[in-house]
Amino acid sequence: MKLARLLSVVCLGFWSASTAFSQDVTLRLHHFMAAPATLHANAFAPWAEELNAASDGRLKVELYPSMGLGGRPGDLFDQAVDGAVDISLTLTGYTPGRFNKSEVFELPFMMGDPIATSAAYFDMISEELQASEFADVKILAAWVHGPGVLHTKEPVEALEDIVGMEVRGPTRVITDLLGELGATPVGMPLPGIPEALSKGVINGTVVPWEITPAIKLGELVSNHTEFGGERALYTATFILAMNWDSYDALPDDLRTLLDAMSGKDLSKRVAQVMVDGDEVGRSIYAENNIIRLSEEEVLRWIVASQPVYARWVERANEKGFDGQAAIEQAEELMDRNQ
Repeated sequence: MKLARLLSVVCLGFWSASTAFSQDVTLRLHHFMAAPATLHANAFAPWAEELNAASDGRLKVELYPSMGLGGRPGDLFDQAVDGAVDISLTLTGYTPGRFNKSEVFELPFMMGDPIATSAAYFDMISEELQASEFADVKILAAWVHGPGVLHTKEPVEALEDIVGMEVRGPTRVITDLLGELGATPVGMPLPGIPEALSKGVINGTVVPWEITPAIKLGELVSNHTEFGGERALYTATFILAMNWDSYDALPDDLRTLLDAMSGKDLSKRVAQVMVDGDEVGRSIYAENNIIRLSEEEVLRWIVASQPVYARWVERANEKGFDGQAAIEQAEELMDRNQ
């Protein structure tokens, strides 16, 4: 009797282990960009294929672009938290006031190298923010896009030219910057840009070059202002966030595989894809009026943007962390990843 029971337990254990290591898993990845966008087509569609191949077909990631599973871009993070989807790709700035320390990388003229900045952002998350701002999800990757460019109906060749323009910005920090520079800022997720420009709701927008073909931006405006020097006008922070239950439910070997194919390396890789996309987007609209401000002119914009820093530091201090120390921490992390 004892022997029979022992054999039963052993067989059950073997069956359970075999099942755990042969289980097929499908994860749904939801995001706000159209399927032709760089992040979908050149970053996460290939990543999904690589995960599938590395797992011998056992781990599938289904991509749902353009909010295909419902909701608005601002809902994406909570969809991952609540388990409505397994993975969400979103901008942290689409939920203003929630990821306060992440905003440090979005401060004007903060970013130099997008790859180093992305690595720095992921380091800050893995060393600190995963356990605080992002405790409700598992962060698989975090990155920033390439240098932000100002795209307008009328040319912007000097700081004075932006005054009074209604310009769309993606996040709280960036709309604060636009207002400080003299524009009338309009907060708006990416998908709303084409209609807003067509209807005259806005006169321009800030986005990196890489996304311009997906929204046909160069057909809606003909002027594009770039910023000379080593620092970008702005960038925005992205995260790839996974529901904890979905992550924990993965068989051990698939969880190990997912960990190995995400993290800091994936963050840098996605950032590089976006930077490469900048060259493509710029080349498509090369016949438009591309203005590159001199470093002397850019210095005027840098000086004009300083109150944004002061307000951000004050807001950070009110939220319970040292804003100036966070800026210094971000600078140190970027230097470390150069």
